[in-house]
Amino acid sequence: MKLREIGEFGFIDRVSEQVKDLLLPGYLGIGDDCAVIPFTGKEDYMVTTDLLIEDIHFLKNRITPEELGYKSLAVSLSDIAAKGGTPVASFLSIGIPAETEVGYLDSFIKGYYELSRKYRVQLLGGDTTESKEYIVINVGVIGKCGKGEARLRSMAMAGDIICVTGCLGDSAAGLQVLLQNLPRTHDHLRLIRIHHMPDPHIKEGLWLAGYPEVHAMMDVSDGISSDLPHILKSSGKSAVVNLDKIPVSATLKKVAPRHGWDIDKLATSGGEDYVLLCTVSPDSFERINAGFNTAFGRDLYNIGGITPGKNRIKWLKNGKEVLHTQHGFDHFSA
Repeated sequence: MKLREIGEFGFIDRVSEQVKDLLLPGYLGIGDDCAVIPFTGKEDYMVTTDLLIEDIHFLKNRITPEELGYKSLAVSLSDIAAKGGTPVASFLSIGIPAETEVGYLDSFIKGYYELSRKYRVQLLGGDTTESKEYIVINVGVIGKCGKGEARLRSMAMAGDIICVTGCLGDSAAGLQVLLQNLPRTHDHLRLIRIHHMPDPHIKEGLWLAGYPEVHAMMDVSDGISSDLPHILKSSGKSAVVNLDKIPVSATLKKVAPRHGWDIDKLATSGGEDYVLLCTVSPDSFERINAGFNTAFGRDLYNIGGITPGKNRIKWLKNGKEVLHTQHGFDHFSA
């Protein structure tokens, strides 16, 4: 059996099964956005790591070093946001070809620092090593939350409304602009910037975690067609998603038809949106949405609901069930 046959998540499941007896009571390990570690009687700590490899996660000749530094931290901060946590510190490890210009690395750190400063995240260490050909970046982030207050993928309840905290598909469209080497129009540059410099929804995650009626939560990194099933699997539930309700930016609506892009595919399967996906008690949704709108100037977008059953998504478009076979990003089998 080859790795491509089981894919990224099949491999993760195999690792988790082999080491599950090592997990101590009160710890959350493999299978969520972050590990959760009991720290004091009042706080839990969170730990997450992300690996970025040149030509897999980024194209060095299409992204500035400042943007790469920024994005390298952003993807890990998004994991902390997904659990409703506050990021505290980061660790940066990087493999670098010896011929890399020092100025390039200075600019990389400038971008990394920019986002670190925005959220007051200390860079406390890491590691450096030589890479023979490609840049390899690993970022670890430590965060914290109140005791037992982390929002887990396993918390979804039947009847919950499924929500996202921002538009979907812009990042995937930005990647298409790069891959297709399209002209750098104002709209195209906006999409590229969103792809290269995502804004982790840390404040939104903290706000949502303040309400017990907000149940499961995670970030949208691989696309909701791959990410939502993680919530369903962990919670033992199914879902209905209305494609007509998925929030899409005016820019994407304008640009996609020009290039023959499938908006539904980009918005559900493109990935790297780094908004939050959460489930909310239906009795509290209007009140929570009103508060969210006041706090952030936009709605908490209702895209569907959690239903009984086991790990199935029913997709609707124009009120009718449709076959939606697109899947989000999966290393090895993508």
